[in-house]
Amino acid sequence: MDSLANAAFIARITALAGELEQQSFPDGALYVVATPIGNMGDISLRALKVLSLCSAIACEDTRKTGQLLARLDIDKPLLSAHQHNEREVADKIISRLHAGERIALVSDAGTPAISDPGARIVDAVITAGLRVIPIAGVSAAVTALSVSGLIADQFHFVGFLPARDKQREAVLRSLQPSEATLVFYEAPHRIADTIAAMARVFEPSRQVVIGRELSKVFEQVHRCPVSEAAQWLASDPNHQRGEFVVLIEAATAVNNDGLDEAVRVLDILLEACSVSQAAALASRITGVKKNQLYDIALTRTPRSS
Repeated sequence: MDSLANAAFIARITALAGELEQQSFPDGALYVVATPIGNMGDISLRALKVLSLCSAIACEDTRKTGQLLARLDIDKPLLSAHQHNEREVADKIISRLHAGERIALVSDAGTPAISDPGARIVDAVITAGLRVIPIAGVSAAVTALSVSGLIADQFHFVGFLPARDKQREAVLRSLQPSEATLVFYEAPHRIADTIAAMARVFEPSRQVVIGRELSKVFEQVHRCPVSEAAQWLASDPNHQRGEFVVLIEAATAVNNDGLDEAVRVLDILLEACSVSQAAALASRITGVKKNQLYDIALTRTPRSS
């Protein structure tokens, strides 16, 4: 049965490859090519075709892209295009595009210009009046969103937060009221500090999704209240290894007409009551939900009890 399934799969791929031969790949264009974020099975047929057709490949790290191309059995000249030389490389690419060449742009993994170099090159090519063609594929942010179960009509892609504690926390506080799912990238050596900062800023019941090593062998997607995320990270050393996508649940839309008064009452009650008592009484007085007021109370300046 497995051999029959494999034969059918190969037949389908062959048929799709035949269809691909009928498609147009214009000369003198920059192709922005998404590559796998870990699982080589995620490479698309269009990506393979473009990487095979192009005159050269502009890439973030020539060593990593060289390893990718070796696995794909593709041999092409590489142009180093990192954050420190984008403008210079853009001029070279534009010159080659004017000469009718096809140039591919890739990042180390995923979709270029999404928290990776590439946006300045794309902007320069567009400004020069030349064509930019996307070759769609994997994006770590969208991959994490698709399995998060977080329900919101919109998401806000933040990318990497500042490395310094005060700056990181200031950015998070500015995002705290957002009614969009928040999407962050994070490195392993900063993930614990970032999760700790999120626990200080966001309401304890707000859901966080931690996507680790997405599409790779040790992939994990963990969802919990933000107040429990640090404990999960600390429970296993492996939980802090790899590349991370972190999602924060969108803030609940509120009717501010009643909330402002509820918070005023809550602040008065916190001077004499515990957090739980103050939230319960403020809810009875104003009609605002107790759980919402309890979460707000936990973020207020500590009062004497």
